[in-house]
Amino acid sequence: MSSTPLYTTIGVVSLSTIVIFSIRWLKPRKSNTIILAGLSGSGKTVLFYQLRDGSSHQGTVTSTDTNEATFVLQTDPFWKGKRRLIHLVDVPGQSHLRSKLDKYLPQAAGLIFLVDGLEFLRHCPAIAEYLLDILTNTTVVKRKIPVLIVCNKTDKVTAHTKEFIQKLLEREIQKLRASGTAISEADIANEYTLGVTGEAFTFSQCCNMVTVEEASGLVGEISQVEQFITKHLKP
Repeated sequence: MSSTPLYTTIGVVSLSTIVIFSIRWLKPRKSNTIILAGLSGSGKTVLFYQLRDGSSHQGTVTSTDTNEATFVLQTDPFWKGKRRLIHLVDVPGQSHLRSKLDKYLPQAAGLIFLVDGLEFLRHCPAIAEYLLDILTNTTVVKRKIPVLIVCNKTDKVTAHTKEFIQKLLEREIQKLRASGTAISEADIANEYTLGVTGEAFTFSQCCNMVTVEEASGLVGEISQVEQFITKHLKP
């Protein structure tokens, strides 16, 4: 009996195995990195500690360096009998330190952008400009990194609502786009232009998912943030 068919079968099986493992190896893997971004004073570091420890540490001072931690989010449901680790990164909000964001974007599963709901009107133009830079960042665009805009400090009576903040941010970004004063790296590379020509800008026009929610890191009202994280963590 000829051994040729046997060798042929073995060769086909071996080749199929190699192809399958190659596909799995080359397939992009989901990350467990979540980035906290926003202007200084928006409450990023308080939220960082609230997520990590379940405590605000009675408030914090403005961070001048990146905070990182890897831990299990206590509200994350078990996934196939296991708890998933989250790598949380708090990026400083000072303009000269924001470049640190680029280091973590390639591994980001999601980005949480904090807005101070109390001081929103005073900082609206600066917030919109920073947010525009993120939404048109080449890495964010290519990887379609989901963004959650968190209207923070909403436990205070004078804090603005998420509807009000979203409306004004969209309007301010529209002004920036129309004026051409804010040019992103993605624009320069002609890879992506935010918005639809001839239409007023809305977050729904972004290539990635952008949602707006309310929270208060100081008092632990962060359920919407936790839901965003668990939704986008790798299995």
